[in-house]
Amino acid sequence: MKYILITAVLLLTTGLYAQAQELYVFTEPASNMAAKSIGVRLTNEGIFDGKGMNRTIPELMLSFNKNLMTHVQGFFSDMDGKYRLEGGSIYAKYRFLSVDGTQRHLRAAAFGRLSSSKRPVYTEDINLEGDNSGVQGGIVVTELLHKLALSGTVAYNKAFVSDSRKRIGVPQADQLISYSLSSGYLVLPVVYKNYNQPNFNVYFEMLGKTNPENGKTYVDFAPAIQTIINSRTRIDLGYRFQVAGDIPGRYNRNMYLLRAEFNFFNVLK
Repeated sequence: MKYILITAVLLLTTGLYAQAQELYVFTEPASNMAAKSIGVRLTNEGIFDGKGMNRTIPELMLSFNKNLMTHVQGFFSDMDGKYRLEGGSIYAKYRFLSVDGTQRHLRAAAFGRLSSSKRPVYTEDINLEGDNSGVQGGIVVTELLHKLALSGTVAYNKAFVSDSRKRIGVPQADQLISYSLSSGYLVLPVVYKNYNQPNFNVYFEMLGKTNPENGKTYVDFAPAIQTIINSRTRIDLGYRFQVAGDIPGRYNRNMYLLRAEFNFFNVLK
């Protein structure tokens, strides 16, 4: 674990509603969208196993002011034999700390999520973006250092498991602690001339969870690339893979992610 943490910090991982290198692919930064803005995302994720395991996530993002924003998600997949609506999620984030400097800043935010899913539970993992019903609360801290952005997250996840969704012989986790270390680096443009210049960013993230009841843990590495066009359109491509752990049956153990995002500024009154 010590080696994993050191590697994640050393490896490097701009703009729409924040410095672009803070727009992580697998996690959210402490920074928010521009105030009074709306964002629309469409994410597709899946695994390369030939079994058609895919999930589609449409998402609406609303920024009420510089400190408060929310996301509303829907989850659709073919993982249970038929492409169908699985459930939905509401996520909110409140930025409570901002420290600004020259070509650097520090942000901290609290966030929460409420999710609902009708999928059967096949794993001890708790994934509140499609697989599980439950709640989540946590803290994220993000620091920008010129072209490099670093971020850390810790959260508590509580699952709601009904008897109708339990599977005999499959361990059911009641709670998990999740954590992440993320880095993002602005590759292009080398010199900013205007906001219409395309941005190209590279990311490296470490994603992990631990069951506090039995100590079971997993850690994923997640490299990704990103293009931003005209400061409004964002395209993400990433892949996460497990490097350590003992929680079997996870859907997102080896998973690709492809996302398109579109932003509309100053549309909320």
